[in-house]
Amino acid sequence: MPITLPQDVVDSIQYVFGERGGRWLAELPAVVNARCDAWGLEVIGEGFSGGTHSYAAAVRRGDGSVAVLKVPVVDEENVGEPTGLFCYRGEGAIRLYEFDAGSGAMLLEWARPGTELVKQPGFPSLEGRPENIAKVELACRLYRRLRREPVGVPDEYPALPAVRDLVAEWTSLFVDPVPAVAQVIPAPLLERAVEWCEELKVPDGPLPIVNRDTHLGNVLAAEREPWLLIDPKAYFGEAAFDAGFLVMIQVQCAPGLEHARTVVERTAALLDVDAGRARGWAFMRAMEEIVWADAAEDLSDLRLHSAVAAALA
Repeated sequence: MPITLPQDVVDSIQYVFGERGGRWLAELPAVVNARCDAWGLEVIGEGFSGGTHSYAAAVRRGDGSVAVLKVPVVDEENVGEPTGLFCYRGEGAIRLYEFDAGSGAMLLEWARPGTELVKQPGFPSLEGRPENIAKVELACRLYRRLRREPVGVPDEYPALPAVRDLVAEWTSLFVDPVPAVAQVIPAPLLERAVEWCEELKVPDGPLPIVNRDTHLGNVLAAEREPWLLIDPKAYFGEAAFDAGFLVMIQVQCAPGLEHARTVVERTAALLDVDAGRARGWAFMRAMEEIVWADAAEDLSDLRLHSAVAAALA
């Protein structure tokens, strides 16, 4: 089959990566053909829609089984995906069959039927609605199961990004903010961000593999297990980091103090992490989103993330 990318994926890659994205798109057919030759694959479907940073399509392997070939635009968030999947070894996550360090391409288990645990509409997310509490509980059990030390990783796999480096970026961003940031974020929130950066830079407990992108659209119905994780943004940091994004998106549906308190306490208990640390990570993820929304001139998201940060402060 011809190598095709849905227009929404093309648009996202061009918007996010600019000239680099254009080069990646131009080189994609050669990369896919090379991987098919090396791994004995035949592309049997069009590229999947809904992604933002990668080409992913169904392929048939030499033994007749089917899988997914994924070629990402590698960046600081997704660079650890193959390493995380290698360490998960298919236990609660899709299996990684092959990895090419040169292109970042991966041959992956195809999670079918692939129904999302919670379908993602964008922001505000739906995880915080009452009807989805049981689904959040299921996902938290999965995240706890996936939590492990990164051991036995082959040399050709990328190092996991460190959460401490993310905290250092936040410190640089909020301790002495540029005028554009200082203008859109109230001083009390900036002060609280500085306090959390100071506290979170010292890890609490062991440092397992954690996930920067804990939304429930990345948990899919599968055949081998009822639910499997896909697309992990694997990092190296304290366990409570897992709570940050998941708490933040749950608060979005009703960003008030009482709802935020309930979400923090419930999610921290489900993940077996400290509630205070969970709140801190969630607050900092909301602050990060404020900066991104302002840079994108998205006033709706800017108001939403500001309200979430205030509820978590």
